[in-house]
Order: sequence, then structure tokens, then C-alpha cells
Amino acid sequence: MADKRVCGKCGAELTEVGTEQLCPGCLLEAGLAAGPDRSQTLSVDPAGQSPIEPPYPRSFGDYELLEEIARGGMGVVYKARQASLDRIVALKMLLFGPLAGPEFVQRFRTEAAAAASLQHPNIVAIHEVGFREGQHFFAMDYVAGQSLTQIVQDGPLLARRAAGYVKTIAEAIQYAHERGILHRDLKPSNVLIDEFDQPRVTDFGLAKRLEKETDLTLSGQVLGSPNYMAPEQAAARRGQVGKRSDVYSLGAILYHLLTGQPPFVALTVAETLQQVRNVEPTSPRVSNPHLARDLETICLKCLEKEPVRRYATAQELADELGRFLNKEPILARPVGRLEKVWRWCRRNPVPAALIALVTLVFLAGFAGVAWQEQNARKARDLAQRRLYAAQMNQAFRAWDVSSLDVARALLNSQRPLRGAEDLRGADWRWLWTLCRSEVKAELPTQGEWQLLAAEPSPDGRRVATAGYSKNIVIYDLESGRNLQTLTGHTRELTGFHSLAFSTDGR
Repeated sequence: MADKRVCGKCGAELTEVGTEQLCPGCLLEAGLAAGPDRSQTLSVDPAGQSPIEPPYPRSFGDYELLEEIARGGMGVVYKARQASLDRIVALKMLLFGPLAGPEFVQRFRTEAAAAASLQHPNIVAIHEVGFREGQHFFAMDYVAGQSLTQIVQDGPLLARRAAGYVKTIAEAIQYAHERGILHRDLKPSNVLIDEFDQPRVTDFGLAKRLEKETDLTLSGQVLGSPNYMAPEQAAARRGQVGKRSDVYSLGAILYHLLTGQPPFVALTVAETLQQVRNVEPTSPRVSNPHLARDLETICLKCLEKEPVRRYATAQELADELGRFLNKEPILARPVGRLEKVWRWCRRNPVPAALIALVTLVFLAGFAGVAWQEQNARKARDLAQRRLYAAQMNQAFRAWDVSSLDVARALLNSQRPLRGAEDLRGADWRWLWTLCRSEVKAELPTQGEWQLLAAEPSPDGRRVATAGYSKNIVIYDLESGRNLQTLTGHTRELTGFHSLAFSTDGR
């Protein structure tokens, strides 16, 4: 079996395309190192372990490449000096040069054309677009500062600084939108901070003109950075991607600056996209408790799943951030918990229906148990009251035959335990007074008179009694003598169940 051929620079396995000892990417480096003189190549040490790179600067037409400053999936950016104008620029080249496919070439040209049409102080300007020595390139402003990604590595920014940066970026994006260009790949690494602490937007590699569709992507293909792209981009719904998609990305940048991390982070790209589409972002105040609620509200409004709930334009976002910076009331209002639940149910109808069904079954079962418990409690209360009435009758009969010990035992059995309902009434207190004084009061015996209610007077010397007769009889507790009979009670079938003396005892 033949030995595998590998790149002498990076160790990648060589395919049929490569005829040299380098892969296509390293061939590009070799070509740039050679410059106009094709005889100069990138040499490899005898052991084949690492390349011996020619020193900078390298010549590329009118440009002298000084150092590589950035590299992405589509291009590589060099710091360069333009010899004819003696100025420092950033030179971006297509990563695979002549080996790049037509889609990459078209995207590269789209980026150059989009950025070149925008002349704004906060958008990196394009100076030249060209094709030289089989290599597509364009020259742009060189920004000496760091990107927002590098700045936020030291920790979240102060709220006012973060709001100021995003306000300026939003105004630049509004300028691009007004000229019919969407960025579609806004993220902290695509925003550079210059020496004047001003943000500069760059990398329009996924830019799209609003007035026409582009054929750069296959149907359903996802373009952009998953941590910062809008849900409609994550779902590859091309027809819904618009100005509000860039507003979402601006909110994601603001979230990152305030918390030190993107709104959604997962182990895989697929998991991240799933969160972007279906999961509500965690409030930035969880990571930054001292964050002002108004700025949190602005950030979360940008990150709404439904585009219509976001700010309609980047300028609206910039104006809202301006109100925050000027300590004026903002227009947005925070989303309540009930609305958050409702939105989640709309996005997840099947789980929501299952939860609703389980909740309904639980509530029905709980209601049934509660109804049975209530009936049982009513039955228990009724039984206790009947038992109380029976024991009061027994206590009265025991007192009537001078069995005071039995009467007292029955009365004591009705003393409530701690926390239980106290059923004792005036009849219990009257009987207890009689049993303690060991005095038997003579009660009327005409007909089938039965004691239902009794109330001692405030001075404890008299007792009023009533039952199924028409009369209320007042007795002297010392002698048992009938002091007074009050007539006029007419409810013969139910009788008196409650009595009370006036406060003066009369």
C-alpha cells in the first residue's frame, strides 16, 4: 500500500489536486512569498517537519506585506504598506487563491463591492479592489486597535461604555441599511476599536442587497456566526432575513459586552442553533446583577425570537440607547413572566399541550381529593357536634340525679385539644358552674322540656335557660329558685340554641 503524502508545512494529507509537497492553503503562502519572481518558493527543512518561511516584508504588486493580522474561513488579512501612496493599509486576499471555488470568489467580490459602496466614519473604508497574479484582493483602512472580542476577554464592559459602542455601531448599520445593504454577520470580532476609541465595522463577507435576492447559498443553508445570528437565519428562512436580523445581532453583541459571553453557547453548532431558535436568552442581570434594568430591557428586546417584536430599525435601537445614556426614560417595556410562558408555548406546541394535559389531570385529581376531604370534614364535624349534644344531655341527667363525678367527667371530655375546635357553649359553662358549686337547680318539668341553651349572668349569680318550650327561665344559682320567666318565644319546633345577657346583666 502506497505511503500517504502529507503537506510539508501543516501535515495535512495531500489530494490528487496537489502536485507539490504542500497543500492548497500552504501553496497560497508560497505564492505570496514568491511575489513577482515565480522562481522563489517556500522551502521545507530536510526532515519535512516545518517550513522555513521567507522573512517579511513580501512584495505583492504595489503592496508590501508586513505581517498577517487575521485569518478566517474565506480570506486572510495582512498589514501592508502601499508603496505608491506610502501608507499602511489592510490587504485582504481570498484564502485559497486560484484554487477557490466560484462561490467563494463571488462572496469575496460581494464583500468588496458592498463595503466599497459605504463611506461612513464607523465602517472600514475600501480603497482598491483588484485581481493580481491569480489572486483576488482588496485594500482597506488599517485599524491599529483591538476587536471587541479581544477587549471583552478581560471581562464585561461597563454598561455605559458597552451602550456607547453599540449605539455607534447601530448608527453605522442604519447607514448601510439605508443604502440597501444588510451585514448578516455582525459579531464582536467584526468590530474594531480604533485609537480614538471609536468602533469600526468590517467584514461584509455575508452582505446582501435588500432590493434583490442572492444566489450565493443553497436553499436551507445557514450562513453567519451561530452565537450571534437571528433565529430566522438559524432556521435558514431566507425570506424572513432583513433589517431586524441585523438588529438581533446588535443585541447579541450588546449582551456579550455586558456579560462576557454570547447569549447562547453550546458544545456543538447544531445545539447552538437549536437554542437560538427555541430557547429564551438568560437575563443579562443573572451574570451582571448591577446592570441597569433599562439596559437589560433594551438588550432583550433586540433578542426577541419574532422579528416584529424587535426594534424595527437599527436607528430605533440607537435612539433607545441614546435615551439610556442621557438618563431619559426608554420606550421599551420588560416582558412579563406570563407572556414569556405564552411565547414558549407558541414555539413548542407539543410539549406545551402535554404539560397542559398533565396539569389538567393533576388539578382534576386534586379537586376530587379536596371535595372528598371537605365532605369527610363536614361529616366529622357533624358527628362531633352530635356527640357533644349527647354528652351534654348525659351530663345534665347525671347532675340531675346528683352524680356530680359522672357529670364532671363528661364535661371534661369536651375540653378541646390544642388546635382543635372548641364546641363548648353556654350550656357547658352553666353545667360546669352547677357541678363545681354542687348545687342542684330545680328546672321546670312540664311537658317534654329539654335544655338546649344556658347562659350565666355576668355576676355569676343567675343563669338563663331555654329549650323547646316557649319560655326563657332565669334561675338563681345559689338556691335554684326560679327568678323570672320570659314568654313570647314562638319557634316551638326548633327551640332556642343560644342566649346572651346584656352587658349590664339585666
